[in-house]
Amino acid sequence: MTAWKPWIVDGSQLKYRGIVEALETDLKEGRLQPGDRLPPQRSIAEVLDVDLTTVTRAFNEARRRGLVEANAGRGTFVRRRIDDSRILGLSAPPAVDLSMNIPSQPASANLKRLIPETIANILSEEHGMLNLHYQESTGSDADRAAAAVWLSRRIDQVKPSSIVLTSGAQSALYAICTCILTRGDAIAAGCVTYPGLKAVTQQLGLTLQSLAMDDKGITPQAFEACCRQRPPKALYVIPAIDNPTTATLPDDRRRELAAIARRHGVIIIEDDPYSVLQVDHLPPFASLAPEITWHIATLSKCATPALRIAYVVTPGAALAMRLAGIIRAVNLMVPPINAAVASRWISTGIIDDLTVAIRDENIARQRLAAKELGHADIVADSCGHHIWLKMPPHWRAADFADHAKRAGISVVPSSVFATGSDEPEALRLSLGVAPDRNALVDALKEVADLLVQPALGVRAIV
Repeated sequence: MTAWKPWIVDGSQLKYRGIVEALETDLKEGRLQPGDRLPPQRSIAEVLDVDLTTVTRAFNEARRRGLVEANAGRGTFVRRRIDDSRILGLSAPPAVDLSMNIPSQPASANLKRLIPETIANILSEEHGMLNLHYQESTGSDADRAAAAVWLSRRIDQVKPSSIVLTSGAQSALYAICTCILTRGDAIAAGCVTYPGLKAVTQQLGLTLQSLAMDDKGITPQAFEACCRQRPPKALYVIPAIDNPTTATLPDDRRRELAAIARRHGVIIIEDDPYSVLQVDHLPPFASLAPEITWHIATLSKCATPALRIAYVVTPGAALAMRLAGIIRAVNLMVPPINAAVASRWISTGIIDDLTVAIRDENIARQRLAAKELGHADIVADSCGHHIWLKMPPHWRAADFADHAKRAGISVVPSSVFATGSDEPEALRLSLGVAPDRNALVDALKEVADLLVQPALGVRAIV
């Protein structure tokens, strides 16, 4: 076995990555062979004059890249089977994803067992196979009734006849905008907002009006000024744990925005994927102004995005049928078996158990983020699965995202969310994709290390 002589690649911004890159170089050039045993971590730390934690992080990263494997009681060895393309630099190591805003999958949820078990139970029942047939574009009566039960915990007097099932919140947003807006109409939203709205407005030829925000969300003053200057046809709002800023509109601001919308004849599109995760629920716009509000509630953030089930509460039964007509033309219906699974989880209380499990995991991960990014300027809701990281003065968000990507970390800069020219310098970090808390901590340490590095003016070699 070769006695590896540890070193650090010159120019590496992070010492532990320099150790991994040195390991990769020695593998590529034959100075290390599969099966070789690496020196103990403490010995490497002494030779390189670095902290032991730096070497530990290097070993963890080398394992993540598939370069080494640990053998309990014997040490760490170069893997006997290594992806040659990785060593030769033909493919980058898989990025740690802090960009996709999906919920974590806590072990207690056991979705791997729960989903097939629920489907099997539904199909084994009398008439269960009907869930594999075509159904109404509104969703079946049973599924709309189940949705009303779930939604009535947060929305006053919601009726099944006003509910339409859609294949996720994005499909709902597209269908609603198609239903109530025409090309050239204006829709107002916060100065940073959900990128899916930007995609819809571009596809449908709508004008996006940018509204100022503060730490509580869209300001009523900005909305009022917008309505007086050029009233938009609709207002798009994420009332709780805003994406990306994590702000939750307080009760008095919701009422003021609803009053302004009524006064100027503006329709409200309330995209509300996150409030169910909060312990304390404020009244939604669908309760404050039901006659002008289209409310979207998805299961993607409180259960799993795999179901692709969202519920739209329309201002009335006639508009529900009109929305269903658009859905029929686009994708006919939601997958009936998925809708049946969602309804079963609602009726048995499983959906509540899933939500609690995800909320608890979010709280734990938010604590880790607060610890690892303790000196950074972050905004977060303890029940949510993303944070809003404001850049220090020496970093631009786009530059930071580019450097983070080259370090194997995927984040989303504020430009992706911006609706106007006045965008903040910030990032959204999503905490749910990391498969476990250890992987999340490693990724957050990367971000923390990069934040204190000097910004580089050139974003790539050209």
